[in-house]
Parts: sequence; C-alpha cells; structure tokens
Amino acid sequence: MNHHQQKIYIVSDSIGETADRMVHAALTQFNLAQVDTVKFSHINTVDKLRRIMETAATTTSVVAYTFALEEMNQEIKALAQASGIKTVDLLHPLVETISETFGAAPKNEPGMMRKLDEEYFRRIEAVEFAVKYDDAQDPSGLKKADLVLVGVSRTSKTPLSMYLAHKQLKVANVPLVPEVPIPEELYQIRRDRCIGLIISPEKLNDIRRVRLKSMGLNEKAEYASMQRILEEMEYAEKIMKRIGCPVIDVSNKAVEETASYILDVLKVERSAVK
Repeated sequence: MNHHQQKIYIVSDSIGETADRMVHAALTQFNLAQVDTVKFSHINTVDKLRRIMETAATTTSVVAYTFALEEMNQEIKALAQASGIKTVDLLHPLVETISETFGAAPKNEPGMMRKLDEEYFRRIEAVEFAVKYDDAQDPSGLKKADLVLVGVSRTSKTPLSMYLAHKQLKVANVPLVPEVPIPEELYQIRRDRCIGLIISPEKLNDIRRVRLKSMGLNEKAEYASMQRILEEMEYAEKIMKRIGCPVIDVSNKAVEETASYILDVLKVERSAVK
C-alpha cells in the first residue's frame, strides 16, 4: 500500500452529488491538503465496484458510498471486510432508520436526489421566467412560455403566474388595456397555450377600490369606476375571442382553485390539439 497517497473515493449508483457534498462538508473540518477526492458515478455492477475497491487498496483511503441498490450495499461490505478498506455508508443507515420508525419501505431507486434537484431548478427557472415576463414587460417571452395568461388589471394574472411557476410551468401574462397596443406575439401563439381570465364587474369594482385605498388614492378614481370596468371587459372579451383561447371566470375563486382549473383546462385543450 502506498501510504503517501491519501484519497477518499466517492462511489454511487447515481450521480453521486449527495455523497460528494457530504464528503466535502466533512473535509472542511480538517486541514488535509494532501487528501484527494475521486468520484465514481453510476457504479451499478459488481465488476465496476471490485475494480474501484482494488484501486483503493493501493492507497491510504476511505471509500464513502451511497447505494440505493441493496445488491451493491452487500457487495461493498463484503469487499471492505476482505480487503480491510475503511468504508462509510452515507445513505443506508438513515434510510433504514426511517423505514423502521415509520413502517415504510424504501424505493431503492438510484438517482432520486438528482430528480429532486432537477425539479427544484426547473421551479427556480420558471419563477424567474414569470418575473421577467410579467405584465408583458418583454413580449418576446410570449413565444417561449408554456402558458400565457391574459386579462384586465386585477384578475390575478401575476399571483397565478407565480403559483403555476412552482408547478414548473413557464408563465407569461399580458394585461388587456384599451389604450395599450397588444403585442403581436400574442396572436402568434397556439390557443392551447393561452388562457383568458374574466371576473364579474361588481367583484372587480370592489377589488380595485380596495387597491386604490391601499395606495392612498381616491377609491372613486376612474380606474375603479363601473363604466371604465365595463369598457375594459368588453375590450378584453374581443381580444380573447380573436385569440380563440379558453376563458376562466376567477370571480370568488382562490388562486389555488383557479390554478387547478387552469391545469385541467390545459389538459383538455392540449389533448384536443393532439
């Protein structure tokens, strides 16, 4: 054995990111400049594992591993015992404790942490998308969006965009205001990628008055007047008909309820397109 070579072998039947982070977190507690780490991903056969363990036996080493596959867990224990290599199971003790405590069987599927990481980053990307393309700030986003919401002011376009972003949908929204030209891109997207939001005039009147009051403005301003609201809604209806998109009434609906309904409508619309 070469005692001048000091290594930690990180071995996993998946990417090995969890094990890698744990090992490097532990190493921050030491001043071990001469210790190298070597990561081996997707080690899912006994032959691959044996070759790694043979290499590890030639150095002063520790083998840290995360195996979801029980066969690999048993094999590395046998190899470690036969060779005298120090090993650390970073995953199985915790999985076993959870299983025994809560009476639940583990999935024993490699890569579950990677799937969680991918879902997390997709959500972050969708949230950033919703912020960037809120209120048609950049019309180029309409063609990139999984979904575009259109409606007059205060129909929950932004809250819905953010909520659906956490469902990993990239959502853009466009306010329908008579005095503001509609982005041409809105007419170029498929109808199954757009949802129109409508609301009762009375409900919208209440919401806008509260909004003005919270901003310290006169709640009787034109923005909250019934005449203005009816004009905007008539204009919005024409735009939605031109687009040909499904329309959802958000009156007296919570954001979660509307979002669930939107997802159901999209399933129906997209299955029809197919």
